[in-house]
Amino acid sequence: MAKIKVLIVDDSAIVRKIFAEELSRYPDIEVVGTAPDPYVARTKIVNLKPDVITLDIEMPRMDGLTFLRKLMKYHPIPTVIVSSLTPAGGKLSIEALEIGAVDVIAKPGGSYSVANMSAQLAEKIRAAATAVIKKDHLMEREGRVSAIESISALAETTNKVIAIGASTGGTEALKTILTRMPPNIPGIVVVQHMPAQFTASFAERLNSLCQIEVKEAKDNDSVINGTCLIAPGNYHMLLRRSGARYYVEVKQGPMVHHQRPAVDVLFKSTAKYAGPNAIGVILTGMGSDGAEGLKEMKEAGAKTIAQDEDTCVVFGMPKEAIKLGAAEKVLPIHQIPSEIIRMVGK
Repeated sequence: MAKIKVLIVDDSAIVRKIFAEELSRYPDIEVVGTAPDPYVARTKIVNLKPDVITLDIEMPRMDGLTFLRKLMKYHPIPTVIVSSLTPAGGKLSIEALEIGAVDVIAKPGGSYSVANMSAQLAEKIRAAATAVIKKDHLMEREGRVSAIESISALAETTNKVIAIGASTGGTEALKTILTRMPPNIPGIVVVQHMPAQFTASFAERLNSLCQIEVKEAKDNDSVINGTCLIAPGNYHMLLRRSGARYYVEVKQGPMVHHQRPAVDVLFKSTAKYAGPNAIGVILTGMGSDGAEGLKEMKEAGAKTIAQDEDTCVVFGMPKEAIKLGAAEKVLPIHQIPSEIIRMVGK
């Protein structure tokens, strides 16, 4: 197989050197060049034709977001954002994903080892290499439909739970769904593969756009109507039940499918504690995380949905779920919100 050609764009010579050395250890990845700023990167993109770019957000001469906007408009290339682990870095990363970046990773710092980072970066580069970058921003265009009006049939659905899992490309897919949820929708629990500290920024951004309340989950948070809980980065989130009350358990633990949080952990706990009262949705992402869990949900009587190939950035997780027979419906992203509401009403 041909190697994945990568261009590293970062103003730090040390970071460029470390990334190039670390990525060269992977036989399927070739670093074809590095650039200290977007102006040099622009020339190297034309000459080297990389398959994937890693892009620092904070750079001199032209910041990463400005460059990314130009790149997505004139020469779309799958781009992995490399960001500092700060609140500001988190907000900029979420904006980059909205502009069209495929994924985001935190720069190594403190206890975050370079070795651990390089393995994750390699995985994200592999996912980005398979990503479909759509110039027409299909999901965004369809997602502009205004939020669905509150439906009276939802008033008696306090015992329902909606569980959603996503990875590469999932931030925009989730935005399409959550911005169209009415205020009295049953409680929603979400696992989106994302680095620690970035999930808080993601939840804040969604909360500013949605009629429902969206927040980063904390241990023992109740799952209630009109609220969406996002699993915090680096923590698994499980659904639990005490009497009529659903709540989440947020905890560490071994990675599942190389992920923490893992969609399978959420889905399997939802199958156990919500059974036929649940709706499971698996969205765009690389790998197979969530496929087995969605199958367990379906076997427990839950309604299940997988995003279709045409609207996925990476048709990995939904594909694996469909292969297992875990998905009752396979739908384009813009049809999923109304299908969730239809299923809730039933």
